[in-house]
Amino acid sequence: MGWDVDTQCSAKGCRASAVWALHWNNPKIHEADRRKIWLACAEHRDSLGTFLDLRGFLREVTPFGAIS
Repeated sequence: MGWDVDTQCSAKGCRASAVWALHWNNPKIHEADRRKIWLACAEHRDSLGTFLDLRGFLREVTPFGAIS
């Protein structure tokens, strides 16, 4: 895939490899079609997803390898 980014989980202090990609945007500051991505290990997928979802930011969750 040729990633030039850190492929570790985005949770603070976590060094685990990413398994999930959480696609999100903040509608107050981002265009509707813009997506930012947080990476998550299996352990932190729910907590990171809940954090984004409670704020209305979470748009989609995909397996990490499925990012296009």
